[in-house]
Amino acid sequence: MSKYQSLKEEVYEANLEIPRQKLAIYTFGNVSGIDRKEGVIGIKPSGVAYDDLKPDDIVIVDFDNQIVEGTMRPSSDTKTHVLLYQHFDTIGGICHTHSAYAVAWAQAMRSIPNLGTTHADHLVASIPVTEVMSDEMIERDYELETGHQILNVFRDQGLSPQEVEMVLVACHGPFAWGKSAAKAVYNATVMEELARMAYLTLTINPNTPPIKQSLIDKHYFRKHGKNAYYGQN
Repeated sequence: MSKYQSLKEEVYEANLEIPRQKLAIYTFGNVSGIDRKEGVIGIKPSGVAYDDLKPDDIVIVDFDNQIVEGTMRPSSDTKTHVLLYQHFDTIGGICHTHSAYAVAWAQAMRSIPNLGTTHADHLVASIPVTEVMSDEMIERDYELETGHQILNVFRDQGLSPQEVEMVLVACHGPFAWGKSAAKAVYNATVMEELARMAYLTLTINPNTPPIKQSLIDKHYFRKHGKNAYYGQN
């Protein structure tokens, strides 16, 4: 049995959740997980349908994007995942999908505004969108530069990856992360629902303002932080 079997199982199960939650079709999307002690990342192999995926298919790579274990090529988005793990050093899983509503906002090159308490339950800010990648970046190393686009928007807007666990890459689609691979998929699912709700709200009333700060604070901090009281202890 592989020394990375538990990581492979975790990443395998998280990838199967993508079609269950209708976040992607066919081979679209991928989930990764990390074992920081071993310094390796498990990620879905490129172009493999979810129905055909097996735990042993999960590819193990290192922080230099080199295959440590596996017989197939890792996801074409691997360099993006690796860069985010290197810079967001508290996250344990990353999920990239092509879910319809989140992709629509990314293609429109618009952040998803915080319009109500469902959004505020999960994050205090709008879901950010990156700048459109330059031709030079596309030609240089597209997947690596995708990661830099994400890092840049978090730096430029002063965002914390622990508080904002999701982002839209302009003209491309959503990435989400969390403390585990499963949590990353959860956050990707939440992002898709927030994208859908925001679209419907602005369709009904294009002039809907952002939710007021007092409601953001009440809903976010009753679920997060030392004084949270939502759920069970």
